[in-house]
Amino acid sequence: MSQGTMTSGNGSSVTEFVLLGLTEQPELQLPLFFLFSGIYVVSTLGNLGLIVLIGLNPQLHTPMYYFLFHLSFIDLCYSSVIIPKMLMGFSKQNIISYGECMAQLFFFCFFVIGECYILTTMAYDRYVAICKPLLYKVIMSHHMCLMMAVGVYAMGYFGAMIHTGCMLRLTFCDSNAINHYMCDIPPLLQLSCTSTSINEMVVFIVVGINITVPSLTIFTSYTLILSSISSIHSAGGKSKAFSTCSSHIIAVSLFYGSLTFTYLKPSSDSIGQDKVATVFYTILGPMMNPFIYSLKNKDVHIALRKTLKKRILS
Repeated sequence: MSQGTMTSGNGSSVTEFVLLGLTEQPELQLPLFFLFSGIYVVSTLGNLGLIVLIGLNPQLHTPMYYFLFHLSFIDLCYSSVIIPKMLMGFSKQNIISYGECMAQLFFFCFFVIGECYILTTMAYDRYVAICKPLLYKVIMSHHMCLMMAVGVYAMGYFGAMIHTGCMLRLTFCDSNAINHYMCDIPPLLQLSCTSTSINEMVVFIVVGINITVPSLTIFTSYTLILSSISSIHSAGGKSKAFSTCSSHIIAVSLFYGSLTFTYLKPSSDSIGQDKVATVFYTILGPMMNPFIYSLKNKDVHIALRKTLKKRILS
């Protein structure tokens, strides 16, 4: 028997996988290691900084920043699930056990699906703020925000359980080389020596729901927002309304565009293209979101100055 294969209790003969990484070209390994190490540091500091800033400043304790807090938490977690293990592959053969692979798949699905729905709640929050300003505090009450956050993580949990459960039913008995930098669904399905038709159907249905429902909700929210903005006569009012939405639209476009390309396309397409698309929503997205939401945000700038002033004077 080859290394990494033996009979195991789950019916699979593979006990470990080899992650082939983003590229197999030796001359790119070191530059990519430093590039993604830098991205991870920036992503961690950015998201952690935003979490701390929102937590420490009462003026940011509003529904908009409550959901931004959860977005930063999700981004911080799922980039941490992926990037550290990815970095190991740039210096040596990147081996991951069967159990670790399934755990990584579960948490990856959990946080990615969670991001789908936290972005949706943020769009709904902007819709209520702009289209129903007089009812905003009533609709977006603390209880409602809490229930929406619980719903976000519940959807992530159930989606992750479905994907991981379906993957556990497969048998891996020949090649154990995953043509990816993480344990993702498409490259794992390619290694199965049993039929993956059920898995592919589940992926199409579950991913389809988790992309289509949030996308339609976001699209509807912004259609109503644009309709409401068009009725505003003040140029300053229109500019303010657009500025509160522009950051979210950029983040949504980046996330859903790359996610749709990866999962809702023919399975015969290139895995190499999948890896590039996956980089956008698993690595670049979590790094860019703190900047997208804070660079032009006056509330965040004021809170940051106050926090730094307190730390300097204390």
